[in-house]
Amino acid sequence: MEKNELIINLEDITFSYPGGAPVLDKLNFKLHRGNRIGLMGPNGSGKTTLVHIVMGLLKPSAGRIEIFEKPAVTEKDFRKVRGKIGLLFQDADDQLFSPTVLEDVAFGPLNLGKSQDEAMDIARNTLKFLGLDGFEDRITYKLSGGEKKLVSLATILAMEPEVLLLDEPISGLDDKTKATLKNVLLDLDLSYILISHEIDFLAEITDSIYTMENGEILIDQEIHVHQHVHAHPHGVYAHKHK
Repeated sequence: MEKNELIINLEDITFSYPGGAPVLDKLNFKLHRGNRIGLMGPNGSGKTTLVHIVMGLLKPSAGRIEIFEKPAVTEKDFRKVRGKIGLLFQDADDQLFSPTVLEDVAFGPLNLGKSQDEAMDIARNTLKFLGLDGFEDRITYKLSGGEKKLVSLATILAMEPEVLLLDEPISGLDDKTKATLKNVLLDLDLSYILISHEIDFLAEITDSIYTMENGEILIDQEIHVHQHVHAHPHGVYAHKHK
């Protein structure tokens, strides 16, 4: 796909949790290649629901989902989507399940058919890229909150996604870890949607900010265009340098 081609296209998406009012109400949303979108809104406005629908974790009651220019309807469709789009959950404990950090980060590449040696190399390189050298044998449940967030991001990047969906990635992080995450995201040549309540953080790393309220996207505010050098955890992301 060329830059600016349509990656995610949601048309008239409606979704309600059992017994509740619509969380999303005929919502329309598009993400093009190269977009870096910030998503804000009060709790319960549908931000997390939106990204879970993109990943096929929730099924809307109405509307059309198209990912990479193909309809996404069945679980088989969404399995293909999950191979190209990485979701960082709001709670890192929902993402980490292996005993050690290296095993967790290598799991994705192994699941994609890489050999044991290839998966371990990818995992080590990804950890190094995120400044997590020496974490390979750390026990995941003993990590701090910030360390868990960065390791969770490593598990996603190791799968070489084309798009990132980041649900409150800086919630509860200290300033040092926030700065690390900001620099990583700026250096990656990936499209992403980043959910956060911190507008200053979004303004630094996104090109536009969408505000959600009452199940709809209300505002699209242009922020700025970034000029930076791209970095890559293991040299596989297609990119252009200006």
